[in-house]
Amino acid sequence: MKVTFRNRIAEEAHEMATGLLSIGAIDKTEMDEFDALCFMPAPKYDSTMIRELRNRLKLTQIALAAALNTSVSTVQKWEAGAKKPSGPSCKLLYLLDRNGLASLRVN
Repeated sequence: MKVTFRNRIAEEAHEMATGLLSIGAIDKTEMDEFDALCFMPAPKYDSTMIRELRNRLKLTQIALAAALNTSVSTVQKWEAGAKKPSGPSCKLLYLLDRNGLASLRVN
């Protein structure tokens, strides 16, 4: 997956941090912090976007809930606009949106 950086400086800082990680100068936790600072955040998904994504991927609400490890009622509430996905759910929706269902499968 191609990531989008906040700006050119963030991209350069991330490249430097990746090098530091490779030589052991920083650990994985610190690298995760660089990721959070440097990458663009996942977009907020509204009810229409979620429904359109699910339909484009030809998934039922049950299948989408299973893929995201959430309940069917949560997906129903998202699509009805009664509830909004949280940060981790937005990231999973973004992965689905960009890379399809295979991006969430664990081998």
